[in-house]
Amino acid sequence: MKYKIGMIITGKITGVQPYGAFVSLDDNYQGLIHVSEVKHGFIKNIHDELSVGDKVKVKVIDIDEYTQKISLSIRVLEKPTINLALPNKRKRYFTNRKKKLGFSSIEEKLDDWIDEAIEDILEK
Repeated sequence: MKYKIGMIITGKITGVQPYGAFVSLDDNYQGLIHVSEVKHGFIKNIHDELSVGDKVKVKVIDIDEYTQKISLSIRVLEKPTINLALPNKRKRYFTNRKKKLGFSSIEEKLDDWIDEAIEDILEK
């Protein structure tokens, strides 16, 4: 096979399915761009990104040595974009993190809770 993992090739889209797009690399070889390898982020509809007849620059990311199937990616050739419009996610605490609560306070109260539970059981 003349294609190797890591090669960057220009191909032509020959078919688009919900799971990915088929790319003709030359007269003898065809590869598949899985929908997750089209671009960074979520793709609602692959038909919005790729169409039959489009020329695309792809990178060979895998070749199955038994079936000779070629896996391609457009995503690895793109620089990921950072969306600055997203709010910063800060850590939220259920309790006040400045108070020294945790397993030590549970350990201190455990004996009292056990005594209360035994009293409740004996009263019934």
